[in-house]
Amino acid sequence: MVRKIKAKLVLQLRNQNLSRRAIESAHKISRHSIQAVLDAAELAGLGWDDVAELSEAEVYAALFPGRGVRESVFAQPDWARVHTELSRVGVTLKLLHQEYADTTSRAGQAVMSYDRFCRLYGEHAAVTGASSRVGHKAGRSIEVDWSGPTMQLLDPSTGELSKVYLFVACLPFSRYAFVEACLDMRQESWLRAHAAMFAFFGGSVPRLVPDNLKTGVISHPREGEVVLNDAYREMAAHYSAAVLPGRVRAPKDKASVENTVFHVATWVIAGLRHEQFTSLAQLRTRIREKIDAYNRQPFQKRPGSRLSVFTTEELPLMQPLPAAPFEVSTWIYKRKVNKNAHVVWAKNFYSVPFGHIGAHVDLRVTETMVEVYRGDERLTSHLLLPASAVNRYQSNDADLPEGRSWQAWDRARIEDWAARMGPATVMVIGKIFEAASIEEAAFDPALAVLRLARRFSPARVEAACVLALRGPIRSPRYAHLRPILDTGQDKTGHVPDESEADDGGYVRGSAYYAGGTR
Repeated sequence: MVRKIKAKLVLQLRNQNLSRRAIESAHKISRHSIQAVLDAAELAGLGWDDVAELSEAEVYAALFPGRGVRESVFAQPDWARVHTELSRVGVTLKLLHQEYADTTSRAGQAVMSYDRFCRLYGEHAAVTGASSRVGHKAGRSIEVDWSGPTMQLLDPSTGELSKVYLFVACLPFSRYAFVEACLDMRQESWLRAHAAMFAFFGGSVPRLVPDNLKTGVISHPREGEVVLNDAYREMAAHYSAAVLPGRVRAPKDKASVENTVFHVATWVIAGLRHEQFTSLAQLRTRIREKIDAYNRQPFQKRPGSRLSVFTTEELPLMQPLPAAPFEVSTWIYKRKVNKNAHVVWAKNFYSVPFGHIGAHVDLRVTETMVEVYRGDERLTSHLLLPASAVNRYQSNDADLPEGRSWQAWDRARIEDWAARMGPATVMVIGKIFEAASIEEAAFDPALAVLRLARRFSPARVEAACVLALRGPIRSPRYAHLRPILDTGQDKTGHVPDESEADDGGYVRGSAYYAGGTR
């Protein structure tokens, strides 16, 4: 929200002959703002006598007409009517939004999204002081947060204690609770805890109400759109939920989970204080037992328990879960597609449709998959190669055009190319493979030798290999063959003596420089 300049105060103090510096010092108004007020007053022909009887807001509007006024492009519902209709049995915000959308569309006006509709209704209820009728409807929202109090794990080998953080979730209608122990509060743990929460509840809801922590919400301005973390938004979309964070410093927006966090400190942390845990799995098992007892505890002021109300009234109204649980992913941006129609990730190669050669793509990497995106379009996907794999190719036949040159390189294909050039080339390639610690590490130096045939003829490369094998080099490579070809020694058949060799290479003769006349 833009803070308005106190224009009337500036004019009043200026009329009392205070300098700009004095006004700035006394009232913490910048000199730039003071000058803007004085310039606007001069332009409008207004003095202190003209505005003395006006309010601060009226003076500001007179000096800066239209500034700070932000009109929505969307048709605004009758929020008082929305609030009244919500009190009726079976009426939901989803239904009211659909009715609003139908009416507005027929009138040819812009329709706001369901997410915005819910948020603006909440703001209306907060401003008018009305008690929102959304918070306690069955199967509509889940409130989530981290517990302030923590637990501990014991390392039996060293005796060291490490912190364990508790993720807490609550369904406000039934107060049915879920707790998950995590080793840290980073984004990956936050997302995994959500996936475990949805599996525990056995269903999803339209609204997730978190706190404004950075693992979920990047910014929550008093005015404007809430900026969500991309991974958190993706996770919520997977479960067909909208993230509607509580207002900053407004714990009443998620009072149910705040209350549950307090109860967790008693039921879980205090209840297990005499037990020692050496593994996260062991701790999670005991926490589930404690939370099950907590959910079965009878209410004091209403019939049943959290579990009974959840099972009979809330679970049937929840949305079914997707067929597969959410997988935590990492995004890698702007990877260039190589000329062989593959993109590199973790020292391995994954194919991309050949029409995108030279383009920059984004990779979404999960525990099992690598997905390739260009903008919002998913181009292809592959099973993720194991961490131990190096220089391996994952290629989909549909990604590559027909032709052998587009096939992934392997030893058989490299040796087949060498065989077409000659036996000396085959021997050089064989020595390169023998010297490599793993087979894939020999692919690049072997191909470097074979690709010399693109600059020189295959016959010359074969002759160069013959000469190199006669020399002192045990395993000739590109760095040894290229000087032979550059100086034409393959044509003369001359093999330099060992004394002529310089660090395993060959000295370029006078024929290489200026026509060889010197």
